[in-house]
Amino acid sequence: MTAPRVLFFDVGNTLLFPNRAKMLDSIALDRHPTLEQWQALERRTKNEFDRGMQTGNTDHSFWWMFHTYLLEQLGEDIGIRDLLIGKTHDSANWDQIPSGTRDSLDRLRQKFRVAVISNADGGIERVLTRCGIADCFESITDSGIIGVEKPGTEIFEAALAAMNARADESLYIGDVYSVDYVGARSAGMQAVLFDVAAAYRDRDLPRVESLLQLESWLRR
Repeated sequence: MTAPRVLFFDVGNTLLFPNRAKMLDSIALDRHPTLEQWQALERRTKNEFDRGMQTGNTDHSFWWMFHTYLLEQLGEDIGIRDLLIGKTHDSANWDQIPSGTRDSLDRLRQKFRVAVISNADGGIERVLTRCGIADCFESITDSGIIGVEKPGTEIFEAALAAMNARADESLYIGDVYSVDYVGARSAGMQAVLFDVAAAYRDRDLPRVESLLQLESWLRR
């Protein structure tokens, strides 16, 4: 395997995380799930969504599935599901940045070229700017701008072209196996799962749970 020279990052659940209070503001605050409950739903949804993607039987989006399970668990009206999905798809609501993210990115870009590939609404660069890390990336490929989403190989190819990088020297870091890992591998790139919720802990796949772990993994 060629040692990577270029790192491409997903954004949601990789660099930035959901502002759950804003996304769930239509539900009473005392009814909001804890982080542990949210991540348990994330694990369930990722595994069911991945199985559907692999068999071609995914009739609904990841977030349709996630919010269906969430509302059922909370005993809330399923009629607000579309509202919650809309808030999740609003890139402005992905503004929670873990402590140390900027420091890790600064260290990584001393050794690698660094870029972003995100399924978003055309506004992900503004969010990255607001969170203080947009300048870490040489290019930002947003599906809402180019009109193609992961796992389609076209979005990965567009990002590679923007960086003038070869697929075999590039590593993609994202959080959903069937979208990020499979999509990147299909485009000829290397890939590692950014698995904060531990959805893939029991699978024989390259995975990390933090940017610090990614730095250690890359040193190996």
